[in-house]
Amino acid sequence: MASIYALKPRFQGFLRPAVKGLASAGATANQVTLFAMSLSIAQGVWLATALDKTAPLLALPLVLFLRMALNAIDGMLAREHGQVSRLGMLLNELGDAVSDAALYLPLALIPGVNAPLLVMVVVLALVAELTGILGQTLGASRRHDGPMGKSDRAFWLGALALALGMGLELGFWLEGGLLLMFALLVLTVLNRSRGALAEVE
Repeated sequence: MASIYALKPRFQGFLRPAVKGLASAGATANQVTLFAMSLSIAQGVWLATALDKTAPLLALPLVLFLRMALNAIDGMLAREHGQVSRLGMLLNELGDAVSDAALYLPLALIPGVNAPLLVMVVVLALVAELTGILGQTLGASRRHDGPMGKSDRAFWLGALALALGMGLELGFWLEGGLLLMFALLVLTVLNRSRGALAEVE
């Protein structure tokens, strides 16, 4: 099913010169992974603690884009520059889970946001990623099926943060958007489960 994840190969091609430069400078995939997680935590703490939420809300889309770039870079460093390791695989998955929670849960503190629904979306997003990982325990690949993968969530929640930061009155569209995300996440969990089972049958 369609997902922004399908654009990843083209995005990686754009980043490849930077990856080569980082590898030449001695940077490691694990360092990039930890930096991406630290950046996400810092952004989340800023949004959660700022008295005026405008600046951190407007910054969130940029941080999400940087996180996507860093996630792509750490994977390319690992695969293309001989840095694949078990520790790296663990840090990658753990970093994604921690970053998702740190970046998105503080949105529940924003006036007008349905906090329980937002938390349910974040929890279901973590379930979707866990489903993708569990496919490997069956002998399948790490599943990235959509329609609401990591990149898709970053796009939609980044757009939500931008709109809130600009002071737009979203009304029903705010809650409706979160409900749609929840429904698409349920479908994502189902698609990843079916995809993993289909691989091993």
